[in-house]
Amino acid sequence: MTMPTANSAIEQQTAEAHDAEKNIFSGESRGDDERRAGEDQRRSNNDPRHNKQPRQNNQPRRDKRDVHGWVILDKPIGMTSTHAVAVLKRLFQAKRAGHAGTLDPLASGGLPIALGEATKTVPFVMDGRKRYRFTVAWGEERDTDDTEGRVVKTSELRPSAEAVRALLPQFTGLIEQIPPQYSAIKVQGERAYDLARDGETVELKPRPVEIHELTLVEHGDNGQSVFEAECGKGTYVRALARDIGRILGCFGHICALRRTLVGPFRETDMIPLEELEALCNRAASGEGSLADALLPVETALDDIPALAVTRADAARLHRGQAVLLRGRDAPNSSGTVYVTVAGRLLALAEIGNGELIPKRVFNLTGLTASPGRSNEKV
Repeated sequence: MTMPTANSAIEQQTAEAHDAEKNIFSGESRGDDERRAGEDQRRSNNDPRHNKQPRQNNQPRRDKRDVHGWVILDKPIGMTSTHAVAVLKRLFQAKRAGHAGTLDPLASGGLPIALGEATKTVPFVMDGRKRYRFTVAWGEERDTDDTEGRVVKTSELRPSAEAVRALLPQFTGLIEQIPPQYSAIKVQGERAYDLARDGETVELKPRPVEIHELTLVEHGDNGQSVFEAECGKGTYVRALARDIGRILGCFGHICALRRTLVGPFRETDMIPLEELEALCNRAASGEGSLADALLPVETALDDIPALAVTRADAARLHRGQAVLLRGRDAPNSSGTVYVTVAGRLLALAEIGNGELIPKRVFNLTGLTASPGRSNEKV
């Protein structure tokens, strides 16, 4: 990772974290899984004409607690990212939770969910690479670019594997991509998927995205092809399927999608929802701990240099005060670092002008990852 310049990266991350953490309470996110799931209900809930209904039972509310770390949910098909956050927040009785990058309801796979102080590191995960395995059904283009949409174009043509492979270099590297009509991009203050649902034609401008790798994995006789793609922030896999189908002249749409990598989190880190629920039940009976499902907060900062400080310097940083860097062990570079004291995460900071300037300080009092979990990643 290229280290950003001083006073730039953290300020941007702080602003993005503020936006990203909106999903902790409001359910807003930067992806597109909200386009069909829950919008009408939220509008109803926010409408003053709809009175709040009284609780239907006398079950006591469980006390919320401080929980800090990452849970990499293997999200099942049909669940929205916002619903997944709500479920994990309930399972862990966590005060705060948010996800690091929306995963479409029709998709399965890695949905990193940040609990507690881990929400401060959400932007670092959202900016990381993502890997997908997806299946394209040829012969139909749909307005949503997936199976839920209305068929808008058809073709009897079916591409050969050679024709597909020959086209892939055009979609590798830095390319211009027009997002799907049903996406969360805002157009004059409105979400594109809201406008599309209302029957309006949305003119979205091409955006630069980076496709690091795109390969054809399988090409069957059933009119479908399986791909793997590793891409950067802001890439729409549905748009890839749409554009490849258009150039081949056979049209196409996504019929299966799974995310296998998000930033530092891989498929081996994922935990199915059923397993999490079982662990919760065992923990409630004293036979286990939910800490076993957590990855440390600093796992999201794998690509950022770490800097250890003394307890005296840690006390200054914790109070929001800068620390003067001096001596032979002082770093000679500038940029973003994460600071530790006695092996424990303390803060995100900027090095500049011979000083260590704290930007986001962590308070990890409460439930955290079990000892040794940080050593499990290779």
